[in-house]
Amino acid sequence: MDPRETARSYDALADHWSGDGFHRENGIDQHKRAIRFSRKSGVAIDIGCGSSGRIIDLLRDSGFAVEGLDISQGMLKQARARHPDVEFHLADIVTWDFPKQYDFISAWDSVWHVPLEHQEEVLRKLCAGLAGNGVLIYTSGGVDTPEEGSNPFMGQPLYHAALGIPKLLEVVSEMDCVCRHLEYDQASKGDVGKHLYLIVQKSERGIA
Repeated sequence: MDPRETARSYDALADHWSGDGFHRENGIDQHKRAIRFSRKSGVAIDIGCGSSGRIIDLLRDSGFAVEGLDISQGMLKQARARHPDVEFHLADIVTWDFPKQYDFISAWDSVWHVPLEHQEEVLRKLCAGLAGNGVLIYTSGGVDTPEEGSNPFMGQPLYHAALGIPKLLEVVSEMDCVCRHLEYDQASKGDVGKHLYLIVQKSERGIA
């Protein structure tokens, strides 16, 4: 699926994530766990920030200066209205160049929309974008081998891809990072094996 199609789907869905019907606690406990590994200061970025602003709020409350990035103009329009003092980037993470290294990177339920052929390079980019001791929280499909497919949501087509756990851990290690936590976190919803998150930390020397 072309990333421009993903952007159009999220343009149409932006109201869902900013409205009262969205569960704003989604991913918050997992982020709190990740923040405990961090310095709780410095600069953070929310990749695929969407329109809800909940992760940006949490990171700011935890002591970070925060930026956001999203491929959807509709999402960013609402994100900017919610946080007019935050710097937002309208960009595709595949082609976007990190302007700096970050102390915390969130990629929650976002980069799994990246085409499978770009998944490894994007994970390497995220790890390279971490400052020394920086922390990345990252979601993927809980599979063992590379997979891709389409999972429509609220009538909109959405593509998903995953490298598989062995490859994820291999890339993390090669990028001078350590996996601090790996969890299948949606067992209570009947989605065992489908939703996985990792907390990754860069070495203190922070080699890109």
